[in-house]
Amino acid sequence: MSGKSGTKKGGGLGRGLDILFEDSMINDEVSVDDRENKTISFIRVSDIFPNSAQPRKKFDEAKLNALSDSIKEHGLLQPIIVRPHASRYEIVAGERRWRASKIAGLDEVPCIVHDFTDRENMLMALIENMQREDLNPLEEANAFHEMMNMYGLTHEEISKTVGRSRPYITNSLRLLKLPQEIQDMVASGGLTGGHARALAGVDDDNEQLRLAKICIDKKLSVRQLEKMISNSESRSAKKGRTRDPEIKAAEEHLTKIVGGRVSLPSSRKKGKIEIHFSSPEQLDSIIEKLSELDEKEFE
Repeated sequence: MSGKSGTKKGGGLGRGLDILFEDSMINDEVSVDDRENKTISFIRVSDIFPNSAQPRKKFDEAKLNALSDSIKEHGLLQPIIVRPHASRYEIVAGERRWRASKIAGLDEVPCIVHDFTDRENMLMALIENMQREDLNPLEEANAFHEMMNMYGLTHEEISKTVGRSRPYITNSLRLLKLPQEIQDMVASGGLTGGHARALAGVDDDNEQLRLAKICIDKKLSVRQLEKMISNSESRSAKKGRTRDPEIKAAEEHLTKIVGGRVSLPSSRKKGKIEIHFSSPEQLDSIIEKLSELDEKEFE
């Protein structure tokens, strides 16, 4: 039995995570007794039901049908992970394979049965999807939110459990505060997680929507969207900035004296005076005029 890279990311799930990612292959030549010894049980498809904590809400029909065709031809080569639930079995990992097996018309499927707790069950379902990159950004964010609400995990604990950085968890959760219209754009694939995280940094809902629609219409990359947001924020800051009339008058007066645009800080307590120039010649002229002022000071 070989473990895949990344199986150490379980944050205390231990043997459960090994079971999830082991490369268990089914050999139809093996007897039923041998199968049981290998912890693989064949269970009726009708006796299995989906994981209630499954973070993945949408399954691609085309991919399901393609997997179903493969199962018809080769059989289901990797077992489904289940846990006992009353007289039936709840899927812990492998719902896509179970759905495809139903489409393929299988009566029973190979399973590994393991007694997972509710907490382990939820975490296993999340980790399986994350390892295989099956979740869209919002499904992932909702899973993190559920980990916090149901099990009281902190951002740091979630980070260690799923093998993601703490800022990644925090930024992911911010997506749940986006307007529903933008969340729908992400869920449908119109916007990526990178686009959504960039939009989450914009304070105004209407501005978020405006930028999101432009992003989709113009097919902007995440970097292009970030630049557009930065430019928009700069314009808003300049537009909303209120200037002290006396400071503005002082800027105009000093500009006439030195021959270059002068910027003063909005606060009278501290700051810096900036003199702008657009050419070496203008800089020389400004220096000359400042020198003349210095000379007059000592006359």
